Amino acid sequence: MSYRCPAAERLTPVADARSAHVIVTVPTPAGMRNAPSPPADEDLELLLLIRHFELTLLRLFEAGELSGTTHTCLGQEYIPVALKPLLQEDDHVFSNHRGHGHFLARHAEPYGLLAEIMGREGALCAGVGGSQHIYHRRFLSTGVQGESLPVAVGVALKLKGSGALACAYIGDGTWGEGSVYEALNMARLWRVPLLVVVENNGIAQSTPTSAQMSGDIAARAAAFDVPHHRTTSTEVDEIRAELAPLVAVVRGDCRPLVAEFVTHRLGPHSKGDDTRSPEEIARAGDHDWYARYARMFPDPFDRLDRERRELVERIAAEVTARPPSVWEQR
Repeated sequence: MSYRCPAAERLTPVADARSAHVIVTVPTPAGMRNAPSPPADEDLELLLLIRHFELTLLRLFEAGELSGTTHTCLGQEYIPVALKPLLQEDDHVFSNHRGHGHFLARHAEPYGLLAEIMGREGALCAGVGGSQHIYHRRFLSTGVQGESLPVAVGVALKLKGSGALACAYIGDGTWGEGSVYEALNMARLWRVPLLVVVENNGIAQSTPTSAQMSGDIAARAAAFDVPHHRTTSTEVDEIRAELAPLVAVVRGDCRPLVAEFVTHRLGPHSKGDDTRSPEEIARAGDHDWYARYARMFPDPFDRLDRERRELVERIAAEVTARPPSVWEQR
């Protein structure tokens, strides 16, 4: 039996956005950081979908409806949403253990994702991948830190000259893995279209980045002659303006790029193991897009927030009622 998202609740698919193959300096519009424009409804809907999806996962664990573990991207949702129109349909995306937002920004299939996490019928990978290990339509996630980068280099080599790229998400803690440096070395030597997205939330599970990384990510990328771009913005339009010409060069010139996002993780490392102090958690919350948008743009925020929350509630109720997925060997 197959399950499909009702037509009225389908989300907009990934756009096919192409940019000119040049690097340019994109100035930040005056006052944009202090007074951002309201996000497009499509972007806000996706941000809110990911937020309520992740919160629902934590509630399902508390209720005993889920087993194992999960790692939410609460606070970091804006990164894959900002990148969504910069990625084409034929690009390959490599995610990590904190990848639900990456998937939902890439594929409008929340029913299948939740079914995978819950091991229910209609699951993306028959329920054997769970929260961390998903392979679906040029999307691959893994819970093994650093594992995806060498694979992404190989895929990017295959894509070279096609106009497509490989996008790999990693965290700041993953820079402690030797595979990162082997991958960057090969990517630059072979000139492959590889976009490395670093979600630098300042903590690797329970270890602050300042206690486990000497130097910085920019210098490490520079050691391999790989361009690096760092952004502290949480505004999707501003991020796109900065990255669009750089991503175009990755495609056109087959030159890898490390795009570092200074971000903040609101939730625990996994479903309940937060070792930070209340003050540290509060500081992370000060950077949350959700509270800021609710305050600055009450309309349409309140309406869209309610709609996405109700949608996720319907998804959870429907998927929870499904029978367990049965793995069929073929």
